[in-house]
Amino acid sequence: MSDLRDKYLAAIADASDEASLENLRVQAVGKKGEISLKMRELGKMTPEERQTAGPKLNALKDEINSALSAKKEALGDAALNERLRAEWLDVTLPGRPKRVGSIHPVSQVMEEVTAIFADMGFAVAEGPQVETDWYNFDALNIPGHHPARAEMDTFYMHRAEGDNRPPHVLRTHTSPVQIRSMQDQGAPIRVIAPGRVYRADYDQTHTPMFHQIEGLAIDRDISMANLKWVLEEFFTAYFGTKVKTRFRASHFPFTEPSAEVDIQCSWEGGTLKVGEGDGWLEVLGSGMVHPKVLEAAKVDPAEWQGFAFGMGIDRIAMLKYGIPDLRAFFDSDLRWLRHYGFAALDTPTLHGGVNS
Repeated sequence: MSDLRDKYLAAIADASDEASLENLRVQAVGKKGEISLKMRELGKMTPEERQTAGPKLNALKDEINSALSAKKEALGDAALNERLRAEWLDVTLPGRPKRVGSIHPVSQVMEEVTAIFADMGFAVAEGPQVETDWYNFDALNIPGHHPARAEMDTFYMHRAEGDNRPPHVLRTHTSPVQIRSMQDQGAPIRVIAPGRVYRADYDQTHTPMFHQIEGLAIDRDISMANLKWVLEEFFTAYFGTKVKTRFRASHFPFTEPSAEVDIQCSWEGGTLKVGEGDGWLEVLGSGMVHPKVLEAAKVDPAEWQGFAFGMGIDRIAMLKYGIPDLRAFFDSDLRWLRHYGFAALDTPTLHGGVNS
């Protein structure tokens, strides 16, 4: 038995992995292993021989099992040590920053736009989203027969029978904020009015609720030249490249003269590039504030004049960040937000860049 013992103890000591160890266990103490077969031979022995051979075989079996267990534990410890060595990590290194939440592109672009106009001296003004039709239409020189006042374009608030109060609407633009700001502050004034607006429209480039920003500057000697400078400075800062503008004559009830504004662009392989090429893309409406609008806001048009403009926040977000469908802004799809969203702690500034 000593030969059998030495054979297996040496083989167990030399085993290099758990598979080899398992083969040795089967050869030694498995159902048909050498030690197991010898134990079966005890039944053929005399009682005296069994009393001598039995304890020795049991002791050998226990020793082999103990050696197998010890070797298995040693192999496991060696594997763990190798894994720890391979996966070693310096815990003194700074942790990897983990993104916490996402900023919606509309919120991001509002912050970008506000930072740019603030650098040009524009304050932010706000107003109610439910407006009287006087602030939303009459004060802005929009006559009663104008198509924008029809229920097919504008959301009117329900009025009970016999209610003689002025009708209220979900504001169709942020222009009422300009009227309220002039009434409160008078002139001179320089403000932007970002916010939600509502119109009865829905397709790839229109939604019933969207976001708009309007600008207003009133002083004694403001001209269209000032308007053009402000817009070109804005687009250059916003898109991060020099952008030329083109003014085309148009008509809006609240401005005179009025102009549609295009920005220089090119289309290459279906990709829009702003600030280069021979193409033009319409982005906003603008003009000099109509004298009747100034009068409605209690500002003397004989002494003061100025410009106003308005553009869609969602639209310029689509242009800058390559978002193809306006409706996706409002689908509450987290996959979309993870793709187009912005880091929660990144605040756009003119120093850090509004394009980061």
